[in-house]
Amino acid sequence: MLFKSGIGFIVLEMPCSFYERVLKKKEVNGLAAVHLEILKEDSRTRARLGKLHTPHGVIETPVFMPVGTQGTVKTITPEEIKEIGAGIILSNTYHLFLRPGHELIREAGGLHRFMNWDGAILTDSGGFQVFSLGDLRKIKESGVEFRSHIDGSLQFLSPEIATQVQMALGSDIVMAFDECAPYPCTHEYAKDSLERTTRWLKRCKETLTTTDTQALFGIVQGGMYEDLRRQSASEIIELDLPGYAIGGLSVGEPKDLMYEVLDYTVPLLPREKPRYLMGVGSPDALIEGVMRGVDMFDCVLPTRIARNGTAMTRYGKVIVRNAGSAHDFGPIDPSCDCYTCRNYSRAYIRHLIKAEEILGLRLMTIHNLRYLQTLMREIREAIKEDRLPEYRQKCFSDYGYEFD
Repeated sequence: MLFKSGIGFIVLEMPCSFYERVLKKKEVNGLAAVHLEILKEDSRTRARLGKLHTPHGVIETPVFMPVGTQGTVKTITPEEIKEIGAGIILSNTYHLFLRPGHELIREAGGLHRFMNWDGAILTDSGGFQVFSLGDLRKIKESGVEFRSHIDGSLQFLSPEIATQVQMALGSDIVMAFDECAPYPCTHEYAKDSLERTTRWLKRCKETLTTTDTQALFGIVQGGMYEDLRRQSASEIIELDLPGYAIGGLSVGEPKDLMYEVLDYTVPLLPREKPRYLMGVGSPDALIEGVMRGVDMFDCVLPTRIARNGTAMTRYGKVIVRNAGSAHDFGPIDPSCDCYTCRNYSRAYIRHLIKAEEILGLRLMTIHNLRYLQTLMREIREAIKEDRLPEYRQKCFSDYGYEFD
């Protein structure tokens, strides 16, 4: 790339589009570092078609974000993530805080440079992981004291620390440190939890000083209680953040209950801000979430079941590791255009999985992630062409709620 100096042009070997954007401070016409441009709203549902503008690219929405918990989407490279069609991934504060440590990643120039990814990154605050530790953690108003799952060492995360870690990581979207109430829980527990989440959110906002390159998203909590969801949404909207997430769902409740909560929660959020449903990634739930007005999703489901030998297809799950694939020399999904389906048969992939060859896990992961990227592209096309309800009906007819 050419850089113009006072004495002419200098050739730089490092591409500015990657390395300089990581550190460059950026404001566009007074807009937040991350903001949503709404292109179209569906006339029969609450679905929206849009573009999510970030310091590391523009993302078409609705979007599914592959999960790269520890700075990597398991088994595949950043270059393969791009080829699959993803422009934004999720990484996790809790895991990177414990290993290799945020100061090392800061020294490397941030997470983008550390992992050689020039797309956008959303970092989860680590709240869900900490609260999932059960007896290994102790909640205080100041934060959460917990034992590391790696070596048992005593650790502490607070709203301030979780935010400072994400500042060191340099993610585009910073998630607030929240308390995720379990399912089921009492009304009293959920109320205390959401009020603590609001207080912690205010501390996250006070801590984040890099708002020209990073955007803080607040998280609506409140369990399965409508009055508490309304209280939580009202409290965090007052802070006028760049985006809002819906947390505390997909934690063991029936899907019908999750959809019910979305029905009354999503309309509470500002129309012009991006809406993110955390931890949801099954095809039926993605479609239902989009129809209720959600713009962003993430989940470990596609990569996790891939490593267990299960493929996602438009006609339901295919358990490739089972004996039925042993003599099947066709692709996982004949309608899929992914690298795996273009080049390898079910029989070969089953052989790799049974032989515990890493290539088998890689090929399955590539396929599942491409399947979801294709699904989201088709959803966007259906919104654009005013046929989303019909698309939903066809998809559900084809695979029949087989995804968990």
